[in-house]
Amino acid sequence: MVYPGSSSPPDADAVQDVLLRLRRKEGTWVNWAQGCQELQKARFTPQQIFEETGFEPIHQNQIMVAEQVYQSILKVGVAEATVAHFTERGSDALYELRVLSQGDRAATADFIFQHGIDSEEVRDLVKPIKEYAYRKDKPEGFADGPGDAIAYHFWKLARQKDDLQDRSRLIAQGLRFAQSPTARQHIEKLLTDFTVVKDRPAPRLPVYRLETESELPRMIPVVGQMPLTVDDLKAVPVVVAEEPFSMVSANGASAWIAVPGWQVIFRAEDPVGILTQSRLLPNYPSDGADETVLVVVDRSDRTWDDDGYFLTTDGDQLALSWSPSPIETPVLGKMILILRPKRILDENYNRELWQLDE
Repeated sequence: MVYPGSSSPPDADAVQDVLLRLRRKEGTWVNWAQGCQELQKARFTPQQIFEETGFEPIHQNQIMVAEQVYQSILKVGVAEATVAHFTERGSDALYELRVLSQGDRAATADFIFQHGIDSEEVRDLVKPIKEYAYRKDKPEGFADGPGDAIAYHFWKLARQKDDLQDRSRLIAQGLRFAQSPTARQHIEKLLTDFTVVKDRPAPRLPVYRLETESELPRMIPVVGQMPLTVDDLKAVPVVVAEEPFSMVSANGASAWIAVPGWQVIFRAEDPVGILTQSRLLPNYPSDGADETVLVVVDRSDRTWDDDGYFLTTDGDQLALSWSPSPIETPVLGKMILILRPKRILDENYNRELWQLDE
């Protein structure tokens, strides 16, 4: 037989024994779950287990999680009749208890057995039990335990209903599960008190997920406004972003610019930004508008080629240049991007509160 908690993978004979028992469905569901765990230790994939035994992957996961819940309620302690029941059946109900604490699992397992609650009903009742456990102070008239937790849930729902039929159905559910006399009295009051108390639902969490790299900007340290010296460039440290949100940390005085997460930006190993006037750029059109631009330079790319612009030196000053032939001055980085500011045709437009989108 397979024993839970064994750390070493089973040998070939043990594996064959487990496979045979699972094919024949010998023992209880607990034994099946332990058998699947042993096969996983022997590096069987869920698909391989399915092909060898007929246990579908979804069923494997369900009974293995339920077996962990089963072991936890044994550790806390439950009634002998509860243990006997769940050893033979009820893995689907125990699976639903996985979100509860060990103490609540044990108490709820006893409650499920005593009231004959099936797994579909357990699925609906686990959430109220979990939410009740989060409460620092228990509601007036309701005590600890899964029964009063569920009764409180139906008491709250009943108070929100103005339809007498719906209200009566929820009151009956609350009385069915209430464990303490005070909880029953609290619910019974609703039979004569028809006041409707609407419960304001909690607002939805404003959760969003970043779907593309371009939605996650890259923070780039800014060297400053040209003219700049070589020492100014060296003073900017290498920035290492921390995942999962590319957070950066900085010490001392520094300036940063967020650049959209385009591929050319994310491929750069050590990008820095330099502010300059566009007329100072090499080969800039003579009739082009003169405006402040951000030049992004990758300091890690110092290999000259005739198809790129580079950050070099002119004495002790930084310079941006291009050359059709190899240059003698040191290459301090490659220009990877020139970012122009967003053009707003009517700058006063965004300041007018009465402007409406058509």
